[in-house]
Amino acid sequence: MTLRLPILLPVLLTTCLPASAACKQELAIYSDKAKTVSLEFRPHDGEAVTVTNRFRLVAGGKLIDGFVQWSGAPAPRPYGMLTDKCPDGDVTGEELEACTVWQGAIYAVGADGTVGLLPAQGEDAAPALVLADLAWSMSQHPAFAETKLAEPPFEAFTLSGCQE
Repeated sequence: MTLRLPILLPVLLTTCLPASAACKQELAIYSDKAKTVSLEFRPHDGEAVTVTNRFRLVAGGKLIDGFVQWSGAPAPRPYGMLTDKCPDGDVTGEELEACTVWQGAIYAVGADGTVGLLPAQGEDAAPALVLADLAWSMSQHPAFAETKLAEPPFEAFTLSGCQE
């Protein structure tokens, strides 16, 4: 049996394409460098008009819910927040602060290294994300102890999969 390179090469290349080729942002899964923490994006159902993306951080079996809202003018940015054990219903500023594990801008990094903003639901997933100051914020919150990780995750995450 002989294999022809012109036939085999395209097959090999298509099996090695990054997960971002067909993955939408709301189905993207990202992993940190150590592969101990993942970010799993989920479809936003529109219940809160200011929320544009939903995701969760999974670390050591601990799930921490997150969402994204865009800041206003003059420089709109996707502003993410991870919260743990927030009370239901209306919360005070003090209660929200106590249950906030992390908050900050989420930046997308393209395949060519270009830094941009988090894609909206329905758009192709970014190849990588940066959650500025995630490690420091997590290390300061009681939820980090529940992850049983030796150290908090680094702020950079790469696309590692796509939910179906």
